[in-house]
Amino acid sequence: MSGPIEVTVSGMKERKRRSALADFSIRLFREKPLGIVGAVITLLLLFAGIFAEFVAPDGMNEPHPSDYLAQPSAEHPLGADNLGRDMLSRVIYGARISLLVGVTAAFLSVLFSGVIGVTCGFLGSKFDIVVQRFVDAWMCFPGIIILIVLASVLGRGMWQLVIAMGLIWGITNSRLPRSAVVAIKENVYMDAAGAIGCSNLRIILRHVVPNIFPVIIVMFTVQVPELILAEASLSFLGLGIPPPAPSWGGMLSGSAMNYMERAWWMAVFPGLALAVAVYGINVFGDAIRDLLDPKLRGGVGRYGGVKVSKLKQRRWHNVKKAV
Repeated sequence: MSGPIEVTVSGMKERKRRSALADFSIRLFREKPLGIVGAVITLLLLFAGIFAEFVAPDGMNEPHPSDYLAQPSAEHPLGADNLGRDMLSRVIYGARISLLVGVTAAFLSVLFSGVIGVTCGFLGSKFDIVVQRFVDAWMCFPGIIILIVLASVLGRGMWQLVIAMGLIWGITNSRLPRSAVVAIKENVYMDAAGAIGCSNLRIILRHVVPNIFPVIIVMFTVQVPELILAEASLSFLGLGIPPPAPSWGGMLSGSAMNYMERAWWMAVFPGLALAVAVYGINVFGDAIRDLLDPKLRGGVGRYGGVKVSKLKQRRWHNVKKAV
């Protein structure tokens, strides 16, 4: 008897997981059509960044003196720069750099935010007060100013830039996981876990971290486009990734500014790629945030002539049945 029961239960769990993923995808298609557009743009950027060697028609720094400032044509769909390098290839390789910097810096930022937020929210007391006053003082300064200072101190380079951005955004956004942890501490199961002798580390790993995971996902998706813009801004100012790496921000400065009147495509296409990338990731992140928000889960309907969420409809219905 135990064999068939185990198979049935495992099969039910597997179907439940599949139905949850299918339900999320269906809700994304039905409720967030712009989210689908953002998802497509994000997937295209990922594909171009990962397989840039196979997608790009030329090398990212391969010069062709005969194609000096060549206009957009069949041979060079986005034109060529002042060194004869194919702009389409450089834009595609720029997607790899922007996504690598944005994703890794966002991961570090979420890691720093999670450690600070969970520690402060769970321990509380004077430790929380002291750390939060430091966070208040940190947030008084504009992030881009601190980023410029750190980039000047650490030097130019991709990993120096990633560490600086991850640290700045991590400290600034630590309030979000902290507030989530403070709300979780009020639940009964937290008191029960402490009453049966669970250590603080076990409570954090088993009960706190899984419950703030949706907040972490939302933070990650929101910070990726912000960090891509920050990297482009620093590269435009000459403090980001040094040339000849084809960063979109670096491509907008220097030669693109000097040759703007003669070769408009040197500035237009990198700027357009940056705008499309930030828009697509932002829209996709907003859609994920709305779908993961419990307050918005279930859609909106009418109950008694008033527009309310379906979750509240079920609550009101249960109250009426109880009465």
